[in-house]
Amino acid sequence: MQKEYISALGLDVGRKRIGVAGCDRTGLIATGITTIQRTSFERDVEQFRQLVAERQVQVLVVGLPYSMDGSLGFQAREVQKFTKRLAKALKLPVEYVDERLTSFQAEQMLIAEKRSPSRHKELIDRKAASLILQQWLDTRRASSKSTLVSAD
Repeated sequence: MQKEYISALGLDVGRKRIGVAGCDRTGLIATGITTIQRTSFERDVEQFRQLVAERQVQVLVVGLPYSMDGSLGFQAREVQKFTKRLAKALKLPVEYVDERLTSFQAEQMLIAEKRSPSRHKELIDRKAASLILQQWLDTRRASSKSTLVSAD
C-alpha cells in the first residue's frame, strides 16, 4: 500500500499577525514555523510564496473564528476574505477548521510553561496555528482510517 504524503500550512489569521504552522511529510505532527507580521497584502503573499516553495505546500488550513453560537461573525468573514485572496494568489486550495478556542489553548500552554502570554504574542499565534493544523491532520487521519475499515 502506497503512503500518501501531505504538506499543509496551518494559518491563524489575525489583523496584525498570521501564525504559521507546518507538518511533517507523513501528516502526523504539526509544528509552529513562523509568525508573519502583516504589512501589505503583496508583502504577505511574497512571504507565503517562499514558504510554499520551500515546503512544497499542497493545501492551506485556516482557522475560522466562529462565534460561540456557531455563526460566522465579522472577524470570520474578514479571515475568509483574506484567505480567498491568498489562496488565489498562491493557487492553492483552502480548508477551514473551527478554531474557536485555539488561541485560548495556546495561551494556557504558555502559562503552563511559565511564560507570559502578553510578551509572547507571536508564539501564541504559532501555537494556535499548530493546534489548527493538528486538528485538521487528526480529523483527516481518522476519516482515512474509517474509509480503509469500511472498504473491507
